[in-house]
Amino acid sequence: MAGVFRFSSPSRLFGARLASSLAASPLDLLRSQPSHYIIASIVGHRHLLAPRDLLTIPRIHDARVGDRLLLSEVHELGSRDYTIRGDPILPASVVRVEATVVEHTKGRMERIVKFKKRKHYKKTVEHKQTYTRIRIGPFQIGTDIAPVETKNTQSYT
Repeated sequence: MAGVFRFSSPSRLFGARLASSLAASPLDLLRSQPSHYIIASIVGHRHLLAPRDLLTIPRIHDARVGDRLLLSEVHELGSRDYTIRGDPILPASVVRVEATVVEHTKGRMERIVKFKKRKHYKKTVEHKQTYTRIRIGPFQIGTDIAPVETKNTQSYT
């Protein structure tokens, strides 16, 4: 039985594709993929995002419509085949993601009923939660990162 199993080098088993992928950097491998995603913290919550996503988050009072927000807490960058994870976040030299404020809106009317049993006390409070909608921009990976333009860009997490 010893003659049945033969061990071969990885390059012969998997071809030149494996040998070339071992020599390339992780950022080059990610850049070669057609679509990417990130996991980023925005207002204390993690979101799975792709370019051109529209995200509704609690109101950011400092931002105006049209302002660009720089997402500084990116935890993971990936594609179908490759993933880079931060510990706990990726450095700014690896990935840069900007989001544009699209609108400030309100949610539906919420009715809260407060009462005290056996006291004939009943109070109704109504309110609408305010939200900010942002559009995620394209991801700049590795050497593609452009310098920061400070006009309307805020760093926000």
